[in-house]
Amino acid sequence: MEIHQNTVASATIDPDEIERFSRISSQWWDLDGKFKPLHKIGPVRIWFIRDQIVAHYGRDASGAQPLRDLTLLDIGCGGGLISEPMCRLGAQVTGIDASAQNIGVAGLHAQSSGLSIDYRATSAEALAESGAKYDAVLALEIIEHVADIPAFVATCCNLLKPGGMMIWSTLNRTPKAYLLAILGAEYVLRWLPRGTHTWSKFVRPSELCLELRKNGIDLVEMTGATMNPLNFKWELNPKDLSVNYILSGKKT
Repeated sequence: MEIHQNTVASATIDPDEIERFSRISSQWWDLDGKFKPLHKIGPVRIWFIRDQIVAHYGRDASGAQPLRDLTLLDIGCGGGLISEPMCRLGAQVTGIDASAQNIGVAGLHAQSSGLSIDYRATSAEALAESGAKYDAVLALEIIEHVADIPAFVATCCNLLKPGGMMIWSTLNRTPKAYLLAILGAEYVLRWLPRGTHTWSKFVRPSELCLELRKNGIDLVEMTGATMNPLNFKWELNPKDLSVNYILSGKKT
């Protein structure tokens, strides 16, 4: 396990968002805690990421570690909920987060799990300035928390090698997303702390795809993720992008 901590300063970082997630950082690995929704949606996100990267690089999906030797960056990694599965799939994972508290939790959990992950308390901008490039870049459930979306997308794309694969997931800016992700999840069911999301910062698929195209990323696949209210299980649904969606793109 490696943990690097730098002074985090970036035009795209919203300090209020970082402080909000830092306050509840101790709950990242509590299956019934504040991050329960991320644990629930985790499996479908992992399947999508694995399948997209495997197909892009022509890997054998049936192998135990189909991502072996690929370098992968998890931007806004939080407590490592996605970084750890990617490491188990064989990727050489770097996880970054602007919250040092999140990185501390992620590093300790990886160590206790016997996983070698390069965790860094830093910003995407600082990492890009170092010249780092990766085979795959993940930006999951983070774009709706940044201060400058075009600048953030440009930075993330700059961290991807030519020909590399990028995965994004976020919330669509629709009335349905407001009802389910904010009123439902935060106020009625209390799955998330109130104030976790701001509806005006949700990003429509067309908006995200436009920014990606500006930065040399071609869309490969996009699908929605929907939850069955009877058993609270998630599934990928390409016909419903109205709330949660996830997409892959390749760098030309």
